[in-house]
Amino acid sequence: MLETAALIVAAGRGQRFGAGSPNLGLPKQYLPLKGEPILRHTLRAFCTHPGISRVWAAIRRDDAGPFAAAAAGLPVAAVLGGAARQDSVRLGLEAIAASAPDLVLIHDGARPMVSAALIDRVIAGLAAAEAVVPAVPVIDTLKRVNGAQIAETVSRDNLVRVQTPQGFRFAALRAAHQKTAGENLTDDAAVMERAGHGVICVPGEEMNIKVTTTDDLSRLQAASGEIRTGTGFDVHRLGAGDFVTLCGLRIPHSHGLIGHSDADVALHAATDAILGAIGDGDIGQHFPPTDPQWRGAPSDRFIQHAHSLVKARGAMLLHLDITIVCERPKVSPHRAAMVAKIAEILGIEPHRVSVKATTTEGLGFTGRGEGIGAQAVATVRL
Repeated sequence: MLETAALIVAAGRGQRFGAGSPNLGLPKQYLPLKGEPILRHTLRAFCTHPGISRVWAAIRRDDAGPFAAAAAGLPVAAVLGGAARQDSVRLGLEAIAASAPDLVLIHDGARPMVSAALIDRVIAGLAAAEAVVPAVPVIDTLKRVNGAQIAETVSRDNLVRVQTPQGFRFAALRAAHQKTAGENLTDDAAVMERAGHGVICVPGEEMNIKVTTTDDLSRLQAASGEIRTGTGFDVHRLGAGDFVTLCGLRIPHSHGLIGHSDADVALHAATDAILGAIGDGDIGQHFPPTDPQWRGAPSDRFIQHAHSLVKARGAMLLHLDITIVCERPKVSPHRAAMVAKIAEILGIEPHRVSVKATTTEGLGFTGRGEGIGAQAVATVRL
C-alpha cells in the first residue's frame, strides 16, 4: 500500500481577510470557528483520516505559539514555510523528503471543512495519475471587465473552480517545485503543469470553502454552527432610594433596588442567559457577591464579559429577549431606550434585542411592590 502524507500550508498572512476584522492580530487560520482555531479543524481532518500516514504543517516562525495551541494533542509536525505559498510548499517538501512518502496531499490551512470523502477521492485518483485536484463546476455567468465596464461575456463551458487538497506523486511534485522555484504560481497543480505533467480532476465540494474574507468565515459559521439557547432569572428587593437601574438605564422611582452591584435585575438575568447558552456557569461564579470589587459595579461589565466569552468561542449572539416583571415603574416609556442601551453595551444591532414587561396582577412579591424580577432567553450560534 502506498504511503500518503499531508502537508498543510498555514504560513499565510491573510492580507485579503479585511483590516476591519476582529482578528486580534492573528492570521486568519488561527481565528475561531465553532470554538476552535480554523487550522485545528483542518489538521484534525487529516490526522484522523485512515488513509493519511503523517501530517506536516508549513508555518511562519512567528506563529509558533498560536500553532502549538491549534495543534495541541494532534500528531502534527511543523516545518518553516516561506514568503509565498509556492515557497512554503517547496520548503515543506524538502523538510519531509527524508520520510520519503509515495504520495502527498497539499491542503490550505484555511479550508477547515474538508471532508473524509473528498480526501478519499483525491487519494483514489492518484492510482492512475501523477496529479489530482478537486474541482467544482462554474455555474455563474462570467464577465470580463475593464474597470467598471463589462468588456465581454466569457463562456463557462469547461471551466471549473479548483480546490485543495491537491494530490501528487511525491517525487514528481518535489522535482516540479525545484524546477519552478521563484515563479510564484498560485497552486501546486500549476507547478506540475509548468513542469510538463498532466493533472486530472475529481469532484470537489461546495462546502470546502477557503476562508479568504470575513464573509467566508461568516458563511461557515452560519452553515456549520449549532444553535443553542440559555435562560436566566433574577430578582432584587426594593428598598430606600429614588431610582432603579434596569437594562443599564437609571429610571426614577419611589424606591431603589438592593444588591451587591447596581442590582440591575434585567442585565443579571440576561448575563445568566448568555452564560447558559454557552454552558459556562452563572453570574455568581464569574462575579461572586462575596468579592468586594463588585460592590456597586455597573452590570454592563457583567453582560459584556459574558458576551466576550461568546465571541472568544467564535460564536455569535443571535438574539436576547428580556422580560421585566414589576408593577412599577412602568417600563413601556423606556423600552426603546432600553433596547438601544443593551445594543450599545454589547455592540450588536438593536433588532437582536427585545425588552418586554409584565405584571403579576398584584400577586406575589412583585405585585406587592417588594421587588422586581426579570427573566431572559439568549440564542447563540456556536
